[in-house]
Amino acid sequence: MFSGIVEEAATVVALRKEDGNLHITLRCSFTDELKIDQSVAHNGVCLTVVELPGDGTYTVTAIQETLDRSNLGLLRVGDKVNLERSMMMNGRLDGHIVQGHVDQTARCLGVTAEDGSWRYRFGYESNSELARKGYVTVEKGSVTVNGVSLTVCNSSRNGFEVCIIPYTHANTNFHQIAEGSVVNLEFDIIGKYLSRMMEFAQ
Repeated sequence: MFSGIVEEAATVVALRKEDGNLHITLRCSFTDELKIDQSVAHNGVCLTVVELPGDGTYTVTAIQETLDRSNLGLLRVGDKVNLERSMMMNGRLDGHIVQGHVDQTARCLGVTAEDGSWRYRFGYESNSELARKGYVTVEKGSVTVNGVSLTVCNSSRNGFEVCIIPYTHANTNFHQIAEGSVVNLEFDIIGKYLSRMMEFAQ
């Protein structure tokens, strides 16, 4: 379980394909605090630490299902990846309930600087079947973009906007997102449960 509050943007130092899997090696400031089998969200994708070689890096593995649903297969060495370790039970929920299960990707349609903040517009595939699963946004609701818990504005059937403060812009990989960039989306789990219950109630 995560909250969508990114701790750090780690750097990809190596990528290795093995059959349908992608082994991703990263460097971050808290590598020494990690342990094998620990869950860490990477751009909002919950992945398990599988290697800790002791050189300040660690490795996680993304399977084909994850690569199909997320932007992790587009990573290149040197890219920044948003990291969040799982929530502690006695911690504050500063964002919203995030599972680390990416629903689909979206594409950045534009970025506008607004006197100290930035407005990002995203578009995503939408149809009646996806909407029935709760893959929608609502005005002033929550959405996770690359693992960052954000408030939706100007929600439409297949798009939405978010406003990014300077701290988030500087300390996540949002400063690398530009028009055309592909990002990971996780829609609000409460909305997905409600959509499912409504489907069964019909």
